[in-house]
Amino acid sequence: MPDPHPVVPSARRRRAYRRTAARVAENIRPKRIYDPPSEGDGYRVLSTRYWPRGVPKSAVDEYATKTAPSRALLREFKHEGLSWEDYVPRYLEEMARPEAMTQIARFAKLAESNTITLMCICADENRCHRSLLRDLIVEAGRRWKERKKNQG
Repeated sequence: MPDPHPVVPSARRRRAYRRTAARVAENIRPKRIYDPPSEGDGYRVLSTRYWPRGVPKSAVDEYATKTAPSRALLREFKHEGLSWEDYVPRYLEEMARPEAMTQIARFAKLAESNTITLMCICADENRCHRSLLRDLIVEAGRRWKERKKNQG
């Protein structure tokens, strides 16, 4: 007896693609570096330009300076009154550099099957680059999956 609800192969691939993108998003967790480590942290990535005070090197698995805002942008945002609305496009522009994009793509591939905890010193996650970085990693995962789908 034929299947009453046959699945078209292309539809099956689209569902798998969406599941992968959702899995990447679920596997990326933002956290403040000063919060205590937990069992579910997975691969701990610190994304800052300055090493935070009182934090041992053993507290992180990777120190990613290429995905952190530049020192000039940080200074303007933290000390010179640059608004969040002006900060966001400038940070995204900095992340369009090849060295940042390479690191973001690597994190996206890693997040497909592993938990990644993105850490920074900022107390407010909603006004911190790690929330923007998470979105960039999820988007890079989608693009990578799309390229892979088109090749095979």
